[in-house]
Amino acid sequence: MEFTKQFLRSKNPCANGFRWFSRNVQDGSGYQEALDTLVQAGRVEDACWLLTQFGPTQEVLTLDALDAEAIVFAGTLEVRGSIDADTVIHTGGSIRAGGGLRAGGAITVGGDIRVEGSIRAGAALQAGGDVRAQWGIETGGDITCAGDLRAGWDAICGGRLQLLGGGFVGQDLIAHGAVECGKGLRVGGHLTVRESLRTVQGILVGGAIGGVVHLEAGWGIKAGESIHAQGAIKAGETLSAGQSICPGDGYGVFAGLSVQEEAWTTSGQVWAAERPTGLRSGIWMGPSPI
Repeated sequence: MEFTKQFLRSKNPCANGFRWFSRNVQDGSGYQEALDTLVQAGRVEDACWLLTQFGPTQEVLTLDALDAEAIVFAGTLEVRGSIDADTVIHTGGSIRAGGGLRAGGAITVGGDIRVEGSIRAGAALQAGGDVRAQWGIETGGDITCAGDLRAGWDAICGGRLQLLGGGFVGQDLIAHGAVECGKGLRVGGHLTVRESLRTVQGILVGGAIGGVVHLEAGWGIKAGESIHAQGAIKAGETLSAGQSICPGDGYGVFAGLSVQEEAWTTSGQVWAAERPTGLRSGIWMGPSPI
């Protein structure tokens, strides 16, 4: 792809950016060459805008390691070691790294992210596919993922967590905003959410569920310890906790919402150390056997 002033003008750039581009990027320059020129001049936001407007390429860049002030690449990055940027990382394609992935600002990836280490972003993390880290994931802003999210260790989201797929976290999951999953959510440790949590499928947590405002799952919810919410607790099928189940004051606990009432004996069971206050649907069976 070659760039000309007329071609760029058709995308309605800002006046300041268009003037700079006209003076510093020759007509006929290649796409990645134009992005590199912008980044080298410190115009990283303009480079990200350009990538957003013109989209990804099939180019694959393979390196041993990558350390830069900012990274804006239209294709896919395959790095044997780690990828590190002081500000932003923005790619049109996927990222694969044998080490970790770190940015002082946002990380925006058009495809999958797969790293053998940790993922750390000072701002938001956005991926057009799956996000997989053998170690942990930590962001200062929202996480938006068009596929599944998998972290071998903790996952800490500084804002809203939105997954079109499911979430799989080996240790604790902490989200400072709302959580929405298009499939299910599985957490090996504790699950702490500062706002509401909703999954289309089920929720399975090895430890406790706490801090959440409203808690809702289309299928069942199971926690090895307690389930505490500030608002309502709703499960499409069975609801189970190794300890107590407590909704917020004046709110109810609902199990078996996705099945007929006569099926509650198998698909609307409520297991807890004691009968939950405000139980509105489902059948309390007693303390959890597991």
